[in-house]
Amino acid sequence: MVIGAATLAACGQAEQPAADTQTDAEPGLAHVHGLGVDPADGTLYAATHHGVFRLPENGGPERVADRQQDTMGFTIVGPRHFLGSGHPGPNENLPDHLGLIESTDAGQTWRSLSLEGEADFHALEAKHDLVYGYDSQTQRLMVTANRRDWDRRASLALADFTVHPADANVLLATTQDGPARSTDGGRTFTAMPGAPVLLLLDWPAENTLVGVDPNGAVHTSDNGGQSWTARGRVSGAPQALATNGPSEIYVATETGIHASDDGGRTFTLRQPLA
Repeated sequence: MVIGAATLAACGQAEQPAADTQTDAEPGLAHVHGLGVDPADGTLYAATHHGVFRLPENGGPERVADRQQDTMGFTIVGPRHFLGSGHPGPNENLPDHLGLIESTDAGQTWRSLSLEGEADFHALEAKHDLVYGYDSQTQRLMVTANRRDWDRRASLALADFTVHPADANVLLATTQDGPARSTDGGRTFTAMPGAPVLLLLDWPAENTLVGVDPNGAVHTSDNGGQSWTARGRVSGAPQALATNGPSEIYVATETGIHASDDGGRTFTLRQPLA
C-alpha cells in the first residue's frame, strides 16, 4: 500500500487534527499525536489534541494540569523533562504556532525555547545532545544543538522520522514511497527499495528498529532497515509510536493505546480511546 497525501495528512501532518466526538462532555483522550515513557517513574504519557495525559497502569487517563494545549510534536528527553510543539489551548493568549516548548516538571508548566509563532513541529526527537524536528509549515527537517538556533536541512514530505541511537548522522524517515535513509544528518535522503511502506518509526537500540504500517502491522529490523520482519498487529489507524527499551512498544490508534512487552509480537489494549 502506498501512503497518499490524504493518508499522510490524516495520520500526523494535518494542521488541525480531527476533533473529539465528545461534543457534550469534557474533551478527553481522543487523538494522540505522541507517546513517551518518563524515566523518572516509568509513567506512560500521551500528547493529544486536548492536552498531555498521564496513563497509569491502573485507572483512566489523567490530563496534566488541566491544560488543553494541542501538543503535536512530543518527546521525553529525561526524567520529567519533555519537549513539545503545537498550538495553545483555548484560553491561552499565545501565537497559533508554539515553536519549540519545554517542560521540566512532567508537563505541569511549559516555556517557549524558540520559533514561537513560526514553527509547528509534528515530529520531534532528542538524541546526541541535539534536537531534531520536522516543521509541518515548511516540510523541512531542522536540527538544533542549543534549542534556539536551528539548521534547516532536507525538505521532504514525511509522516515520521527516527535517529540512530549511536550515530547522529543516520536517520530514517517514512514517506509515501516507503522509508528513506539519511547518512548526513538529515541533509539528504535516499529511498530504501524493498522496505515495507511504514507510517511510524522508532529506533530504541542500535540493532532494533520498530515500524508500523498504515494498516497497523508492526515490523522490526535488526540491520538498520535493510530488511524487516513482520510481527504483530494493532487495530485501528495508527497515530503514534513509542518504545521503552528493545522489547516494550506502545502504539496509539483510533481505537486505543496498545502495549507489547515482547518486541511487537503480541499486543494488549492498554487504554481505550474516547
